[in-house]
Amino acid sequence: MVRAALVTATSLALTGAVVAHAYLLKHQFYPTVVYLTKSSPSMAVLYIQAFVLVFLLGKFMRKVFFGQLRAAEMEHLIERSWYAVTETCLAFTVFRDDFSPRFVALFTLLLFLKCFHWLAEDRVDFMERSPNISWIFHLRVLSLMGLLGVMDFLFVNHACHSIITRGASVQLVFGFEYAILLTMVLTTFIKYILHTVDLQSENPWDNKAVYMLYTELFTGFIKVLLYVAFMTIMIKVHTFPLFAIRPMYLAMRQFKKAVTDAIMSRRAIRNMNTLYPDATPEDLQASDNVCIICREEMVTGAKKLPCNHIFHSSCLRSWFQRQQTCPTCRMDVLRATNNNQTQAPAQAPPPAPAAPANAPAAPAPNVPPGMLPGFPPGVFPFWGPFPPVPPPAAAAAAAPGGADAPPSSSEAAQSAGQNHQFDICQSSCLFCCVHEADPAWIPSISLFFPPHVVAVSSMPPPPPSLSRLSEEELRELEAEGRRGLEARLQCLQNIHTLLDAAMLNIHHYLSTVTTPPRAESRSAEATNRTDAPAAPSSSEKSSSACKNELKW
Repeated sequence: MVRAALVTATSLALTGAVVAHAYLLKHQFYPTVVYLTKSSPSMAVLYIQAFVLVFLLGKFMRKVFFGQLRAAEMEHLIERSWYAVTETCLAFTVFRDDFSPRFVALFTLLLFLKCFHWLAEDRVDFMERSPNISWIFHLRVLSLMGLLGVMDFLFVNHACHSIITRGASVQLVFGFEYAILLTMVLTTFIKYILHTVDLQSENPWDNKAVYMLYTELFTGFIKVLLYVAFMTIMIKVHTFPLFAIRPMYLAMRQFKKAVTDAIMSRRAIRNMNTLYPDATPEDLQASDNVCIICREEMVTGAKKLPCNHIFHSSCLRSWFQRQQTCPTCRMDVLRATNNNQTQAPAQAPPPAPAAPANAPAAPAPNVPPGMLPGFPPGVFPFWGPFPPVPPPAAAAAAAPGGADAPPSSSEAAQSAGQNHQFDICQSSCLFCCVHEADPAWIPSISLFFPPHVVAVSSMPPPPPSLSRLSEEELRELEAEGRRGLEARLQCLQNIHTLLDAAMLNIHHYLSTVTTPPRAESRSAEATNRTDAPAAPSSSEKSSSACKNELKW
């Protein structure tokens, strides 16, 4: 406030000094005016004084029609003003032949009126978020929109009359600009009517968002037509209007967004009415029973989105008119609905009746009777497919003498564990021998675990009821389970021994690769081999150590 008063006082003092100096030189009114118009410093001071007066008039009209501006309104005003000033400077370059004080005054007045159009638009949008609207607010908004509409219409009429009588000139730009402002006044007035009707109704107006959307679609289409017509006429009559590129692009983008919102909103509302289920009382009790859009409790008429969030149907309808996302998690409901429709699985067959608890397991398909099924595909990705193998009991029965004395299940498990230990030790010794012959050979995982070795120790099936068994049978069952557990522990201990032997050989292999032999050591070894008996190599020592370690 102090800065504005200081600028005003300074400009008034400079203007008074310039006018007094010109009058003292000429002593008459007309020569004084001619002197002021021919003097560049005097005109600069008068221009500054004119801008100060326009600024003071703007502050006065702001106090009358708006009162105190909000922070968001001031921020939008400053941001848009900078773009308007830039476009005005570009217009000066296009119409440099028509540059005159009148030309500058017309552009200043255009910028002045644009500022009030922007403020009126922001103030009407504020009605939707303000719970209390006084009669002074309505009076200010209506009077301002009436004044702006009348001035826009008069300037458009003046520009059309000037173009018809004098031909194409700079008035074409002003007529086009005021036509755009008149469209903005029409849009603001329709929004004001819709907000007023919504505020006067006791319940929220569900169709308000629909009318708002189609209002923006209609006015956006009018703006696009005006910009296209202006660009065509300017290119044909004068030159390419560089200053109109940005506002034309913004108008087209806004119109495209309005069209997209209209299509997407109709699609989202159709999906809400047909695809989204109604929320049940159990769903409302399980979640927060408050709609975050209207902040009211949900009793009936609630819908559940694909993300399981629940809202009022009317609130969702008004929300989908603006954006097609979940108000809580911002998920795109249209994309989620399309994914659910395209990826919907086929109807599952009716579930089979449950089998009894003590019923035997169904045999695997394509497996001969008496054989253990192989592993399912994908369990061991580095191994080949495992064919079905006979169980340990069957293998023991097929051995010589097995037909005379069928072994018990404990003896079969013990023999399976011994056979598995023998195969593991045999694989480890084979690795040591092959590595001793060719140190560059790297074993595959199938060497240590051949396909025909299956470490499966099947537990006997439990009896139907333990209460029917005698004490002797229970002891036998417990002993059989203990023997099976001991066989499993023995297999794990054998695997641990195999891993130790493998790590020992890997360490020897790495030490051999990282330390290349020298020429001198090779010659010394050659002389020692001719003079002394051959000493065991390190690989032989490691293989013998591995064998001694695995013998137990």
